[in-house]
Amino acid sequence: MKYEALTFDIPEMVGISTDTIENHLGLYQGYVKHVNLIHEKIAAYSSDRENNGFAIAEMQRRLGFEFGGMRNHEYYFAQFEGGAEPLPECSLKEKMVEQWQSFENWQESFRNIAATRGVGWAMLYHDSHTDQLVQTWVDEQHIGQLADLDIILALDMWEHSYMRDYVSSAKGKYVDAFFENLNWDVVAKRLA
Repeated sequence: MKYEALTFDIPEMVGISTDTIENHLGLYQGYVKHVNLIHEKIAAYSSDRENNGFAIAEMQRRLGFEFGGMRNHEYYFAQFEGGAEPLPECSLKEKMVEQWQSFENWQESFRNIAATRGVGWAMLYHDSHTDQLVQTWVDEQHIGQLADLDIILALDMWEHSYMRDYVSSAKGKYVDAFFENLNWDVVAKRLA
């Protein structure tokens, strides 16, 4: 099993520099590389599980981090393709209003999650079992991912996402730029 890094057609953005995006894409490609490398090493070490059991177990632990980094970034970058588009009247917006009484209330709640101290992700999911939206903080790339829920919106809050453009005390400006550049059509289709 081998994964290939996806390519993304991201136009020039407001408040998030091309330099930041290019460096961020390089980091994403590193996650893809490491997922493949871990799979290769596990296969190679598996011929002698008795002597390599500890190494295999550690690589399995690391796989969750690398895979989460790969997949989370695929959601993140795809949200910018095609340029900024406003949130259309759609089932996503209806659910936001239903659960938070307005889009603005939802956005404020999501921004508060993004303001969490430390590195991680602010995530909006859809729970198909209850047909509800769920949002949470995901530590690192994988700790806190909600099982069996579909990612609708992924906001990378690791420093590499904004430190070329904003100091850490101004990461709220990065969150503003994130929302200003979102292609909500891409995001809304994830609920369909």
